[in-house]
Amino acid sequence: MAAASAVTAPVGPPPVPDQARGLTALVADLTLEQKVGQLFVTYLHGQSPDEAHPGNVRDFGVATPAEVVAKYQPGGVIYFNNASYDNIDTPRQVANLSNGLQAASPVPLTVATDQEAGLVTRIGPPATQFPGNMALGAGRSARDAERAAAVSARELRAMGVNQDFAPDADVNSNPANPVIGVRSYSGDPALAAELTAAQVRGYQQTPLSPRSVSATAKHFPGHGDTAEDSHTSLPTVDRTAEQWRAVDAPPFRAAIAAGVDSIMTAHIRMPAIDPSGEPATLSKPVLDLLRGELGYDGVVITDSLHMAGVRQLHPDAEVPVLALKAGVDQLLMPVNLGEAIDRVVAAVRSGELTEQRIDRSVLRVLRMKSLRGLFSRVPTTPERVDSTVGAAEHLAAARAITDRTTTAVRNDAGVLPLASRPTAPLVTGWGDATTRTLAGLLGGTALPTGSAPAEAQISAAARAAGNADLVVVLTNGLSRQPAQQALVARLLATGRPVVAVAVQNPYDVAHTAAPTWLATYSYNPVALESLARVITGEVRPSGRLPVAVPGPTPYPFGHGLGW
Repeated sequence: MAAASAVTAPVGPPPVPDQARGLTALVADLTLEQKVGQLFVTYLHGQSPDEAHPGNVRDFGVATPAEVVAKYQPGGVIYFNNASYDNIDTPRQVANLSNGLQAASPVPLTVATDQEAGLVTRIGPPATQFPGNMALGAGRSARDAERAAAVSARELRAMGVNQDFAPDADVNSNPANPVIGVRSYSGDPALAAELTAAQVRGYQQTPLSPRSVSATAKHFPGHGDTAEDSHTSLPTVDRTAEQWRAVDAPPFRAAIAAGVDSIMTAHIRMPAIDPSGEPATLSKPVLDLLRGELGYDGVVITDSLHMAGVRQLHPDAEVPVLALKAGVDQLLMPVNLGEAIDRVVAAVRSGELTEQRIDRSVLRVLRMKSLRGLFSRVPTTPERVDSTVGAAEHLAAARAITDRTTTAVRNDAGVLPLASRPTAPLVTGWGDATTRTLAGLLGGTALPTGSAPAEAQISAAARAAGNADLVVVLTNGLSRQPAQQALVARLLATGRPVVAVAVQNPYDVAHTAAPTWLATYSYNPVALESLARVITGEVRPSGRLPVAVPGPTPYPFGHGLGW
């Protein structure tokens, strides 16, 4: 159960700053409890502002999302599409939730979600889908990256979402990274920096634009060289300061130069910068690099405080205070919102934190809200949702952008381009929905075999291949899955033409003898549609590898075939 105390309700109408009073005057008008509330971004349970949900009763002591906002007056909320929180169903529903929560909040809320595109996508169709960052890296087009972000921003804002926890600015320099991978644009710092800046411009467009959202570059100081997942552990990055400046810092520098509204911290250790063992989220030396060396004066927000990477060294209630001491402004998803607010308020009253320190962060948060025009208090409408989300021109842009990302890595047997459309293609390998979707697009048969196919599944796929005039085998994580490698080998042994496709990390292509390899970096429908067009010859592949691919048959950064 959450702590019993709550933010004191304001007297009179909601405060709205104008040119005469300004944001500084608004900060002065808030009580200490209200100021501290502005520093928290919380999850909620349920899809309607007035929906009673047992999760809210358990975690916050009130029943509905609107009551959580009214009771604690957080600075922001975050939406998820999973069973734990279940905030997202349809675009109209999301818009109604957003409007209701804003109406319950004395100060406009940041309404956020993780709509990175590709692997991390919270709002699915009919919202326009893009293949994700590494696909954009393969496309090598800053213009396409900016356009994709602008489309996402316009649709999110129509649903009342005004902050996107994107783009992922990590440089994926470690092929074994279990949590970043295709969420990164590239293993090349310069390319990652160029596309990070482009997407910041696309998300934010111009100040006060009703089509813009606050972009959030993540995960500072850089999560790309980890071999562990900070959701479940506290990873260590053994870079020197000089290596960090050369590899990880450029995308964050570029985001700052592009005017990014917020930057998210990583729950990772960097001993060369801070030998104390604290995660970056709680490390003043690490965040001093951001504030000092990089000169950033925007909002710094933590990654989720539910994650194991920030919970291993300190009690949950202490983490928000330590993060504020380190230089953070916003605290995302504290384990217990009531206790977290109480602990920060107590730290101020005891002198552990000064109210001036709190005021600096509150001012940054309010400035971000003002930049996105949130104080105008204009709700979204069903008509705006219907005319914006999944608009025909947005879907056309997604198709065109994605068509420029598919990469032909190997074509030694000359299987592609096909002389004619196959009449009996077989699509097999990883992903039930993925194989079935692609089989439907090609007019063929699907035989999914999963991530670790058993011998019986491999044999069944080989038998089915004997009746096919083209075999397409999809892989995901093949470099770490001997059974997937065995599947590809058995399919090749049938003598049928085989096209192997890495539908997530491109590192798969170095680990089998398949003479024909494509990489899509994504298995969402828009990526599979482009893949089908490449296979059938409707589109020529033009993507280039945005990472170097190590392994038995390595490929360099920038490699890509065409025909």
